[in-house]
Amino acid sequence: MGAQERRTRGAPVDDRRLDDITAISRLKFRYLRSLDTKSWDEFADTMIPEATATYSEYLQFESRDAFLAFMRNTLGPHVITEHRCDHPEIDVDGDTAIGTWYLADTVLIPGHNMLLRGAAFYSDEYVRCDDGQWRISHTGYERTYEVVLSLSDLPSLRLTSSRWGLIAREDGMSTIERDPGAPPMRREPEAG
Repeated sequence: MGAQERRTRGAPVDDRRLDDITAISRLKFRYLRSLDTKSWDEFADTMIPEATATYSEYLQFESRDAFLAFMRNTLGPHVITEHRCDHPEIDVDGDTAIGTWYLADTVLIPGHNMLLRGAAFYSDEYVRCDDGQWRISHTGYERTYEVVLSLSDLPSLRLTSSRWGLIAREDGMSTIERDPGAPPMRREPEAG
């Protein structure tokens, strides 16, 4: 077997296919990062304009713009999210690919006193675009579980830092003016 070919599950995998799998993995990680940082232009660039998304029978989107509008409205600066995907199973066939990812996510909505934790399996479809870059043509997941907690049930929980300026005070959550691109803020010690 030469340096240009490796074997997985008995089938040869060439370096180009490994490069494609790496590029698709980086695409998915950029999708997640730009979602969690609310970098909406970068998030949009991870998908083709005709991209579709399906999250249960109730949330289905027929274009990138419709999906993006929903995400902007639902996951604005009042919502803190953490999405982690791993265990990728990616199959490349020329200029198209499919992928399955394991998702673990956390959603914190201080204004609604809510914490959500869950897990799911993403099913994605990808296409290599004219510029040579991979983009998502379809995404969606099926939940394996989801739990919602009231922050009141966690009396010791304090949000001590947030990119969007939400911080905990003894009397509840408050917002401070903060530019997400600015350096981290230092919390001043409270006077005793």
